[in-house]
Amino acid sequence: MSELRGACIFGQSGGPTSVINASAAGVIQEALKHGCITKVYGAAHGIKGVLTENFYDMSQEDAKELDLLKTTPSSALGSVRYKLKSEEEDDTDYKRLVEVFKKYDIRYFFYNGGNDSMDTCNKVSKYMQKVGYECRVMGVPKTIDNDLWGTDHCPGYGSAAKYVATSTMEIYHDARVYDTGMVTVLEIMGRNAGWLTAATALAAYKGNGPDLIYLPELPFDMDQFLEDTSRIYKANGKVIVAVSEGAKDKDGTYVAEMGANLSKDSFGHAQLGGTASILANIVKNKIAKKVRGIEFSLLQRCAAHVGSLTDINEAYSAGQAAVRYAVEGKTDFMVAFERIPGAEYKCEIKLVNLTDVANTEKKIPREWINKEGNGLTDDFIKYALPLIQGESVLPLEEGLPRFAKLKKVLGTK
Repeated sequence: MSELRGACIFGQSGGPTSVINASAAGVIQEALKHGCITKVYGAAHGIKGVLTENFYDMSQEDAKELDLLKTTPSSALGSVRYKLKSEEEDDTDYKRLVEVFKKYDIRYFFYNGGNDSMDTCNKVSKYMQKVGYECRVMGVPKTIDNDLWGTDHCPGYGSAAKYVATSTMEIYHDARVYDTGMVTVLEIMGRNAGWLTAATALAAYKGNGPDLIYLPELPFDMDQFLEDTSRIYKANGKVIVAVSEGAKDKDGTYVAEMGANLSKDSFGHAQLGGTASILANIVKNKIAKKVRGIEFSLLQRCAAHVGSLTDINEAYSAGQAAVRYAVEGKTDFMVAFERIPGAEYKCEIKLVNLTDVANTEKKIPREWINKEGNGLTDDFIKYALPLIQGESVLPLEEGLPRFAKLKKVLGTK
């Protein structure tokens, strides 16, 4: 395929993570190396920044600051939750994108995010093909939920899992200080897939984890939960329960809905939260007097201080690969990871079609959940343990992390 000259633009979308900026660094630093890429733009707040021509000239950034992106959490360019309507429903945004792409000669589009972000990427790619505007579109995976289809795992998950496991181990010790009975309920992110909640099993693997783990892959049975909790409490006087925020019963009712009406985001997803509090109150009324409900909430997303070096390196390589594949002529794909069988952990990068990955969720296999539905098997431990390996060393100033400080010079034609 002939060389395609023109500018590239990179955007971040969806929830932030510890390593989404590592992917940004991979894309930006790699793109700056290629002569066929005439300008490197960073979109402010994802696709909205493209639509409003609000983006930055990344060549104006200091090399040191771009390097610091590798260990800087959250989305340095700003994220967004904006759903492109289907072209048939409303093609206004699509026509605007073509207008902007032509104005700035944008021929490469890189979008970093999860399920909904890959849907956006797919829609942009298909429309550009339809109208005959040559633009190579690549998705760069990101989600702590680890639920993107077509990839062994997703950048962002390893670091979040490491934080969840580490924090669970610390809570385990805290909850056993006193000689009085206590039940602790931990709520971890995960709407329909329980990968993050399952990470508490890594703490249990080390002997400092939950007694019970409930994932959204299986219906949540309140009676069984109370029976399990009561049995362990009577035997030990201490119980730790880990539950996904998206736990729901056999009728599809979220546990979180038992306490309030839930608002929804722009994608129609219920804004979950409060599951731990609701379960803690029920346990307090029926089983134990001392009960703690702990919601990890936003803390689990951007905990760069316990980031996985494996995660950082893979996030960076995903960004690099997206650029290299696009320059080679590939388009309409998402970068993904394929694990190589063997005793030593090794992954290779591959490409998956955006049409296949967009809006498709990957859940924990049933065989990785124990027969009782309240814990994980060794297969999950073997899968997850390699992903949290390696220590991320954050540069410090006066004892505190030194994160990247971008100048964010507005881009021009």
